[in-house]
Amino acid sequence: MAMSPGLRNTLLGLSGASALTLAGVMIPELEGVRYTPYYDVAGVLTVCYGHTGKDIVPGKRYTPAECGAMLDQDLQPFARAVERAVTVPADEYQKAALITFTYNVGITAFQRSTLLRELNAGHFERACEGLKKWTWAGGRQWKGLMNRREVEYEVCRWNRNRS
Repeated sequence: MAMSPGLRNTLLGLSGASALTLAGVMIPELEGVRYTPYYDVAGVLTVCYGHTGKDIVPGKRYTPAECGAMLDQDLQPFARAVERAVTVPADEYQKAALITFTYNVGITAFQRSTLLRELNAGHFERACEGLKKWTWAGGRQWKGLMNRREVEYEVCRWNRNRS
């Protein structure tokens, strides 16, 4: 799955925006939204745009405003983790792709990943390519994760593709 034209146009319109802003635009398309709690493919109780945690009330219907507030709050630690872990100059699109990736796989998995080591070694293409390896959850490969990683890969290479 390639990036949707709507997301592409939105990201184009946000040229110069922060990585956190870009990631905040990407997550709703990558995660989708569910206003009632459900168990994800790995068996984790989840709601809204992939929010997990002990604060989820099973059976509650969350509002769009609640989901937006959760996303804004949820993205902060992932953005900080990416900023701390990336030791080489990276553009805002690369950082946005890494924030959405980290939001999905977790901070520890990101910090221990080969793709982060490749990025910090200056191997940008290999780092972006490494995103595509993370398509497994709950012991099996998922088409949804393959699609997500394609979008993250495209955004990771955004400025390289457009120059």
